[in-house]
Amino acid sequence: MDYGVVQQCMHCGMCLPTCPTYKLTNREGHSPRGRIALMRAVADDELEIGAPFAEEMDFCLGCLACQTACPAKVDYAQLFEVARAANAADVRQPLMTRFYRGVTLGFLFRKPWALRLMGRLLGWSQRTGLFEAFTSSPLMQWVPAKWRRLVTMSPRVEPAFSDALISPLEKPAGETRFRVGLLTGCIQDIAYASVNRDTVEVLAQNGCEVVTPREQHCCGSIHGHNGDLAHAREMARLNVDAFPLARLDAIITNAGGCGSHLRHYGRLLAGDAKYVERAKAWDGKVKDIHEWLLEIGLRRPERGLPKMTVTYHESCHLCHGQGISSQPREVLKAIPGVRLVELKDANVCCGSAGVYSITQPEASEALLDDKVVHLLDSGADVVATANPGCDLQLQRGLGEAGSGMRVTAPVSLLAEAYRAL
Repeated sequence: MDYGVVQQCMHCGMCLPTCPTYKLTNREGHSPRGRIALMRAVADDELEIGAPFAEEMDFCLGCLACQTACPAKVDYAQLFEVARAANAADVRQPLMTRFYRGVTLGFLFRKPWALRLMGRLLGWSQRTGLFEAFTSSPLMQWVPAKWRRLVTMSPRVEPAFSDALISPLEKPAGETRFRVGLLTGCIQDIAYASVNRDTVEVLAQNGCEVVTPREQHCCGSIHGHNGDLAHAREMARLNVDAFPLARLDAIITNAGGCGSHLRHYGRLLAGDAKYVERAKAWDGKVKDIHEWLLEIGLRRPERGLPKMTVTYHESCHLCHGQGISSQPREVLKAIPGVRLVELKDANVCCGSAGVYSITQPEASEALLDDKVVHLLDSGADVVATANPGCDLQLQRGLGEAGSGMRVTAPVSLLAEAYRAL
């Protein structure tokens, strides 16, 4: 941990009103400055890394709203990842926790073939009705609570993955203005491949030739956010190798949580002499799809969609991690037929936060309940969000509330408008 970053915190309290866990509990220990105080105590050898420290770091969403609010510009993302890495290295972790981490972080999210195989099996069980039959059967009581929650919150797997929908090279019908690479992701590839397809179509409509390498890996954000920095570095190297950086104007991501991590490969690989320069070049080329479209001059669709009222929920890592807030709204405003209404507390976390909804179900549900109330009060027909975790969380919350509000990505609405031509 960079001790200078810990010292940057002035304990001014500007972060407190923005922190979801502090607002839930009103406890100083559940605030960003409280957590930074714990980190400093560990760095000063005044506190041991143990269960209390681990529990507090796990209670943090990692939403980075505090980073946006901080006048001293404390790099909380770096502190948070290092603190969780220290927790992960603690040999006193429960055996089952270490087992779960080994299965998910150490295997599934490191092996695209394994994740895709699991996705195909899950998709088959969903389409045949076996999944619903199992989750509603008495057998579920024998499944450990965390796994049971994970099973019931599984995303709906799409029938075709990204490589079946997207060619390795796709060219625009007209003039080629730019050449870009597309990151297809891991969960995005399995459950939101259609969003990846929509992204390619939107890029082509805006004069971009799109390169989509077949051998892509998880971006490593799930590893980094859960303290597994060794595997996060492995994923970074594999992705840097997969893309022809020198021949691309940009590398496009359409998932807020992934994009925030992808922009920091340079820091992640700073100690790797073989990759450090390429990683820095990578960081400079990673662009969120909405950011890129506004940079190159978005082509407004000539025809629109049927009139609809749309509201926008901000992915924490898109808004606070990448500083991208106005661009998705501008994309939505450019679509004829769309009336954009502002969502109350649009930039407050919905409680998804990676695996947070599984590890901290009570806090996650409280945040989701607030978000659903604001969504219903907005009067919108559609809520747009640019992160698969948020999409899944909002779909679940709205479904439990009996709402028919559609959840989709801004880029998908834009693709629908282009297809209307």
